[in-house]
Amino acid sequence: MSKRRVLYEGKAKIVYEGPEPGTLIQYFKDDATAFNGAKHALISGKGVLNNRISAHLMTKLEGIGIPTHFIRSLNMREQLVRQVEIIPIELVIRNVAAGSLSKRLGVKEGTILQYPIVEFYYKKDALGDPMVNEHHIIAFGWADPYELEEMVQLAWRVNDYLNGLFAGIGLRLIDFKLEFGRLWGEQGELYVLLADEISPDNCRLWDTATGEKLDKDRFREDLGGIIEGYQQIAQRLGLVPKGGIIEGGSINEQLASSLGEIENELAKQRRLRGLTKPTKPRKV
Repeated sequence: MSKRRVLYEGKAKIVYEGPEPGTLIQYFKDDATAFNGAKHALISGKGVLNNRISAHLMTKLEGIGIPTHFIRSLNMREQLVRQVEIIPIELVIRNVAAGSLSKRLGVKEGTILQYPIVEFYYKKDALGDPMVNEHHIIAFGWADPYELEEMVQLAWRVNDYLNGLFAGIGLRLIDFKLEFGRLWGEQGELYVLLADEISPDNCRLWDTATGEKLDKDRFREDLGGIIEGYQQIAQRLGLVPKGGIIEGGSINEQLASSLGEIENELAKQRRLRGLTKPTKPRKV
């Protein structure tokens, strides 16, 4: 088998050239990082759980008309996705005060916000992903007004759906980060798709009854049991057996590889909604 070409390696994923034009392969690593990479560890099985959780959530969102880059899972650590041009903006929606919001504004963690807050961050590791506003985004050409409006509208819908989905399994969605990408049509039309991943790495999820944190904050705050938290989320979603796939701190590779693959059937019939007036020429 020919060696696959690496296109990008990030903190938690490796992106390879896909088997067909317009596709990529996303490989989920076991690396856990925090504070812009200053804190790092390998957590056995994290990549497997994130791959499975993200594939499931992307497929669910596709079912309510949210266009995503996800096509199907390939194995326990990889998924096939559409190749998109990533918009260099991270969009964060906050439903409950936590993390940097609590630190910046002195708001007690766990305070329910009267109205969800939307924040934007410029994707630039060298600068620490600084917070920006709509004027920065448009002035520097990171996204045009039509793309930005589409991103925000899609994010509100994602927030509404995920809040309900997680509430149904006893979890509270505190906040989460989304990334989007551009997809160019055959006639030069422009579409905005949900990209990257949705997993406990970029969602804060607390147990509704106890307030226990089951997400990446277990790693950030040295709470321990990070893989147990991730696995509990996967179990509640029905994605792994009740007994789990982690045994004694190590992943049961045979059991994990036997789990059914997830396919985004709706993506095949998807009718993308083009932006009404894209202001960026198609890249050649």
